Amino acid sequence: MALVSMNEFLPKAKAGKYAVGQFNMNNLEFAQAIVEAAIELKSPFIYGVSEGALKYMGIEFTVAIAEAAAKKSGLPIALHLDHGSSFEVAMKCIRAGFSSVMFDGSHYSFEENIRLTKEVVKAARSMGVSVEGELGTIGGVEDDISVDEEHANLAKPEEAIRFYEETGVDCLAIAVGTAHGMYAGEPNIHFDIIEAVSKAIPVPVVLHGGSGVPDEMIRKSIAAGVGKINVNTENQVACTESIRAALNKDAKIYDPRKYLTPARSAMIEVVKSKIQLFGSSNQA
Repeated sequence: MALVSMNEFLPKAKAGKYAVGQFNMNNLEFAQAIVEAAIELKSPFIYGVSEGALKYMGIEFTVAIAEAAAKKSGLPIALHLDHGSSFEVAMKCIRAGFSSVMFDGSHYSFEENIRLTKEVVKAARSMGVSVEGELGTIGGVEDDISVDEEHANLAKPEEAIRFYEETGVDCLAIAVGTAHGMYAGEPNIHFDIIEAVSKAIPVPVVLHGGSGVPDEMIRKSIAAGVGKINVNTENQVACTESIRAALNKDAKIYDPRKYLTPARSAMIEVVKSKIQLFGSSNQA
């Protein structure tokens, strides 16, 4: 099966009141763990790729890995640029074979964010590629970009609705109190914002910063209208903890397969637990 746009499964997720997971691909082991978990649970999913991950893996290798996963699994898989910083980066990914892109104009003024997002949507739509937009500023750390709590701004429902109406994005990430990375305490999610926006627009709301959010908050977010949830840090932590344990247990290990195999298994369990929590099992 070829890579697909997020429109192949996100509208169904919103209608069915479940969410599809975006799991970030940081190397081959991440990609393998994600698809193996999804095959077992028969779930659609999204490979998220940040600009930092693109620099690390190379765009050609990234696309080839995702295409191999789609062909092997037969599942509906979207390859999605996460937090694309410019029109040029989005177009580079589309030309390389990405089936979905995010343009993150949240650091621009509201009007400029709309203008730039519209440009990306117009170009992407002509090629059958889905687009995610973002409104408000999500805290935490994503690649090398850090936003402290003081400067994280919640989205305003009336602006989110207007943003959708003027841009026509296929899903909309709004700042509702979550953050990238792991939480020191519990996040303060504004479910009223999710519900107000979701009821007013036909496309799903996206929850960034899904790692470490308590399960009940995830369920409540989905019930309020979230149809896409991003997870990265929990897989990174599981991978690193597994590798650290293997190396601490046997300092003579030098074959990467000896410590990357259990790391991959640890990530499979994380992804399976998220798919089950999001409700996307057997939805492929």
